[in-house]
Amino acid sequence: LIQPLFTSIIFTVIFNNVAGISTGNVPPFLFNLAGIMVWSYFTSCLNATSDTFRANAGMFGKVYFPRLIVPISVVISNLIKFLIQFAIFVAFYIYYNVSGTSLSLSLEVLFFPFIVLIMGLLGLGLGMIISSMVTKYRDFTYLVSFGVQLLMYLSAVMYPMELIQKKMPSLSWLVHYNPLAHVIEASRYLLLGVGEVTLFGVYYMVGITAFVFLFGLLIFNRTEKSFIDTV
Repeated sequence: LIQPLFTSIIFTVIFNNVAGISTGNVPPFLFNLAGIMVWSYFTSCLNATSDTFRANAGMFGKVYFPRLIVPISVVISNLIKFLIQFAIFVAFYIYYNVSGTSLSLSLEVLFFPFIVLIMGLLGLGLGMIISSMVTKYRDFTYLVSFGVQLLMYLSAVMYPMELIQKKMPSLSWLVHYNPLAHVIEASRYLLLGVGEVTLFGVYYMVGITAFVFLFGLLIFNRTEKSFIDTV
């Protein structure tokens, strides 16, 4: 409950009130909350699955079962936290509507579970890749938290994608070719009707997600056969 609320408040004060980033007709707090809610689900899945082998080495060494169950269970269980945060978003959405802010939903919002699935698979795929690397390079886990923080600023969590294209066109490719930025932009488009969803963005985020997940699955299955000797 606390994390998305306080993060949204901080982003609203710093990026919208101080830096003057416009969110159009959508209240800045609601704009930030929509992005943070989806981003938090991704980071929860990534952080929890990136240390699968080392954190569960004791259990894995005692009994055999499909190791893939552990990271998948993490992604599914994190849906509970996501649903709680989504309920917070719905509450504020209703509040702003009652307060006079013009917000409307379309049938396109029915595609929002697909966005959540994309985020979960991306977090799972990257988490399996990192977890496999950690079995040999243990210090790699210390870079994950820093990398996630840096990635957040390149994923359009606190600003619309069109802003970076206008203000910093020479660096906009860093965001444009980041599949997470397209997922965040799509989530705000479906929930709030702001931003733009292109065919390139849809195909790109689906293609990258499929590649990352399948590659992570391949690396994970190979690592589980010999990880106990290196952990």
